[in-house]
Amino acid sequence: MSSILIKNSTLINENSKKIADVLIRNSRIEKISNDISVDYNCKIINGEGLYLIPGLIDDQVHFREPGLTHKGEIYTESMAAVAGGVTSFMEMPNTIPNAVTIDELEKKYLIGENRSFANYSFYIGATNDNLDQVLKIDKNKVCGVKIFMGSSTGNMLVDNEKALRDVFKNCESIITTHCEDENTIKENLKKSIEKYGENIPIDQHPIIRSREACYKSSSKAIGLAKEYSSKLHVLHISTKEELDLFDNKQNLKDKKITSEACLHHLWFDERDYKSLGNLIKWNPAIKKTDDKNAILEGLKNNNIDVIATDHAPHTLEEKSSYYTNCPSGGPLIQHSLPLLLEMYHNNSLDLETIVTKTSHNPSILFEIKDRGFIREGYYADLVLFDLNSPWKVSDSILYSKCNWTPFKKETFKSKVIHTIVSGNHVFDNGFINKNLNSKRIEFERD
Repeated sequence: MSSILIKNSTLINENSKKIADVLIRNSRIEKISNDISVDYNCKIINGEGLYLIPGLIDDQVHFREPGLTHKGEIYTESMAAVAGGVTSFMEMPNTIPNAVTIDELEKKYLIGENRSFANYSFYIGATNDNLDQVLKIDKNKVCGVKIFMGSSTGNMLVDNEKALRDVFKNCESIITTHCEDENTIKENLKKSIEKYGENIPIDQHPIIRSREACYKSSSKAIGLAKEYSSKLHVLHISTKEELDLFDNKQNLKDKKITSEACLHHLWFDERDYKSLGNLIKWNPAIKKTDDKNAILEGLKNNNIDVIATDHAPHTLEEKSSYYTNCPSGGPLIQHSLPLLLEMYHNNSLDLETIVTKTSHNPSILFEIKDRGFIREGYYADLVLFDLNSPWKVSDSILYSKCNWTPFKKETFKSKVIHTIVSGNHVFDNGFINKNLNSKRIEFERD
């Protein structure tokens, strides 16, 4: 692999902004300084006028492999990731077969090694009867344990109270949870079917998968984490009420209970169901404008610690089905950074906060080794973007296998120009370098 020298870009890193050069050799950042010169063969990237940030670390994606590859594959979805500025991802266990054993988990790591454009890690899923497998994971090689405390795609609901408590009591790794109370959802769905039949209007989705269902389940998870002193990360917060469950300590290392916001809950609200319908059907549901605004404020005041995508592709045919047969989820990862930069242009988030919530904090929270910051000695996971280069989203430039996006009509003001993964210049102004050099994410946990 050739060395890379990035000249004169504006670095946004660790709440500071400065113009500097960055020299990359052997997958890592060798030097950060002004006016670096080299006397050997080196690829030069002119970063003048561009911003340089650490690559985004997405702690929640569904890339659908194995078993659901008609929707997406690690190859296609990681390609979409690097185009969107994501250099590392953590993928969920609700594939087929479910990644609920060490053997199945390692099979996914082998796919990642051979097929991923971005650095990768995979969660093991908890079930009602696999505690022995959960406790066998190497916490320095596996990102964490996923518990579905509400059912979603993949039928991995953990609804046995003893099994749930056993995981919280015994697990030494970080626990991530999908929090929606199943009984509340079932009762709401029953009422909607009685009223509408199977073809329920999509605007009923946030009523069926209600704010009460979210709050009740999140409260339960947090209660268990406090009881057993577990490290808990609650995924995709969707209601303003849930924000009160989390503290806003400035130092993330002081938190054992943390939370995540997802792009769709920051961008869309219930008004968008009218135009986008099932395309924005997610679990938990997109809710009111007040919830969207509260989640944004939660990011700013540190009640919410991380921004992710919950990228979860389905085919257009599947999304076109009637309500009770339509799966929840959609493709988001290719537009991760452009969407967040649009929020910067809208004066919703500053650039330093975007970098903190997408790169620094995932690294700190998951205790990732040598990633998430622009530092000498760290892996060169870097993104260069043009803050003022408008472009319109087009079906002809979609990498996700499902080949659609809920942002089809959007024109973004900012564009990802270069993405470097572990020192490999994998995305170059719309061109994908097919020579894979991604790595399995490692963790430094006591």
